[in-house]
Amino acid sequence: MPRRGWIVLVGLAVLIALPALLGSYLVTVFILVFFYGYLGQAWNILAGYGGQLSAGHAAFLGVGAYTATLLAMHAGLSPWLGMFAGAGAAGLLGALIGALAFRFGVRGFYFVLLTVGFAEVCRIVALNTDAVGGALGLYITFTGDPRQLQFRDNRAYYYVALGLMVLATAVTGLVERSRLGTYLRALREDEDAAEALGVDTFRVKLLAIVLSAALTGLGGAFYANYLFSLQPNAVFGIPLSVDIIIRPVVGGAGTIWGPLLGSLILSPLAELSRTYFASGGLAGTHLVVYGFLLIAVVLLLPRGAYPELVRLWGRMTAKGR
Repeated sequence: MPRRGWIVLVGLAVLIALPALLGSYLVTVFILVFFYGYLGQAWNILAGYGGQLSAGHAAFLGVGAYTATLLAMHAGLSPWLGMFAGAGAAGLLGALIGALAFRFGVRGFYFVLLTVGFAEVCRIVALNTDAVGGALGLYITFTGDPRQLQFRDNRAYYYVALGLMVLATAVTGLVERSRLGTYLRALREDEDAAEALGVDTFRVKLLAIVLSAALTGLGGAFYANYLFSLQPNAVFGIPLSVDIIIRPVVGGAGTIWGPLLGSLILSPLAELSRTYFASGGLAGTHLVVYGFLLIAVVLLLPRGAYPELVRLWGRMTAKGR
């Protein structure tokens, strides 16, 4: 096995053993790191590798979350199975968006606006549809039943979130090494040139958005049963889409480790700043601190943290020879 493979296995073993050494609060922080790393990895397939910037990925998460929750409430279907139905529903929404956008040649900022528009449509529909809870949303009764994706021990959520992150990273790794990944990178660099060379750009982009949307929707069941409520303004809102985007952007979009590193940097900072500035008349100050941290990272590391670390490591090893 290559040295990198051993490093990944050792790192995974450390993460599996880590909850035994952490308190409840730090376990919660790591759950957020893993889950947002998972969502960022799903976004990375479409935008990081394919260059199709989506600012409405919250729509896919929301559709997956509502689908799994409604099936659990009205059909008695376990969220462990409902999450796959949610992934299918999100994938269908991704196929619809992709078919409309890519068939008519929508690119760049227009594609960004299209994804935002679909997320807003989902939000407004959910707000005004009593069958899905309307403006009040849906509230999930806590039973502590693991068969319902509910746990009394927070460490169980830790392992589920870790599993999701590993799944998304493995899928991204397979895409990166596949012909699809090669085509996506070609599209990102110059779509017209890739099409001139015979790449079926419509099919490639459609596959990318369906895969990205399905992965995002798969996490919807976890999102719902971790928070125990779904509110349309929160689930389909632009802030959630931004939270998904900034992890891979800060860590390094278009790389397999960038979204994970970005989540490792930003999720603890967001949680700690929210904790320390939430009281004492400073409510909202954590957002300002978070904003300044983001600006600093973007200005100092325009390509993302992971490419810069690789570059520095290359320099260090070159000097050591």
